Amino acid sequence: MEQNPRPRSVLEVCGEEIIRIVTPVSICMVLVVILVSILNGDSSSNLSSITTMATIAYTESSSDSIWDKLKGALLNSLVFVVVVTLVTFLLVLLFYLRCTKFLKYYMGFSSFLVLGFMGGEIAIFLVKDFNIPVDCITFAILLFNFTVVGVTAVFMLKMAIFVTQAYLVVIGVLVAYWFTLLPEWTTWMLLVAMSLYDLAAVLLPGGPLRLLVELAMSRDEDIPALVYEARPVIIDIHNNNNNVDSTTPNAQRRVWRRRGDLDENEGIIIRHDDSSELAAPLIQHIDIPPMNGNVEEDSNPVLEGIGLGSSGAIKLGLGDFIFYSVLVGRAAMYDYMTVYACYLAIIAGLGITLILLAFYRKALPALPVSVMLGVLFYLLTRLLLEVFVVQCSVTLLMF
Repeated sequence: MEQNPRPRSVLEVCGEEIIRIVTPVSICMVLVVILVSILNGDSSSNLSSITTMATIAYTESSSDSIWDKLKGALLNSLVFVVVVTLVTFLLVLLFYLRCTKFLKYYMGFSSFLVLGFMGGEIAIFLVKDFNIPVDCITFAILLFNFTVVGVTAVFMLKMAIFVTQAYLVVIGVLVAYWFTLLPEWTTWMLLVAMSLYDLAAVLLPGGPLRLLVELAMSRDEDIPALVYEARPVIIDIHNNNNNVDSTTPNAQRRVWRRRGDLDENEGIIIRHDDSSELAAPLIQHIDIPPMNGNVEEDSNPVLEGIGLGSSGAIKLGLGDFIFYSVLVGRAAMYDYMTVYACYLAIIAGLGITLILLAFYRKALPALPVSVMLGVLFYLLTRLLLEVFVVQCSVTLLMF
């Protein structure tokens, strides 16, 4: 007599895949905190005289009043968001005109600049700090090879997924570190502004990110962008469906829904091949398979996760990596207690987003909840928790 299999929980269905996204995000944040701790005094003075897009409207000075810093930071954030919005709409226009190759080469050139120039300058700082004996010719050759391999792995050729993932994390670390060199008030206002922009760009009907993703879905094309892709988890569908032959290759594949050409109740079994995949920096709607363990032959379980492509692999935009790391990097400039609090808040924000996802049953951006919680925990830790811990330490009170 056969017994019904034990129902699978949400954590069993999605837990391993979420861990495969949380792990690189955590690595990126840790590396940024390490760089900030080592190079905080070296590179901040070099950037103070450089005007960037995030400081073009106002240059923060320590002698300015709090009100002036607040107004200046708001103005800098507004300018930055406007520029990002215009660039994103330009990206949508070029993608609509099928200038995919141009966008791909542009993204490759941008990655070359990040790895070559930003990475090279950070490497020079590290060489100076640790007194590493290396001549300029060897350093230039190593940096050039590192940069070319990175651009090739991310955009040009199909390399091992571990190499591509590693270079994407490195790019996120480099960009996030340079964002931490912005003035303090501008950095925090920029994080809040970008969270609100992400919310509007994804949820509003005319939002640029929403238009870009919908256009890619209608064409069944890949968006040329910096998107981290986790390895898809392979599960055994045979346990939940006695009508599926476990000897077939597709019996070991997860079932995903293609939003472009399938109805809600339809599903397909995705093959793991080298075809192009849709990359969306969103957290999509999740439908848990039936819990009774019985799946009819003509109905497939439907499951969507964090930024899924057509292969079932979870994808997360590199911008989320960057701004998460900027938050903990800025917190590391103050105290490690705030780093712990901000890290836990960011990870908790991802979980809260999943809960909201199941409640509202619609696509949600991955950035706002985590960043808002991170900023809130930073303020609470700096203004309240630190005072409490210091007083306990001074009075030798153990808790």
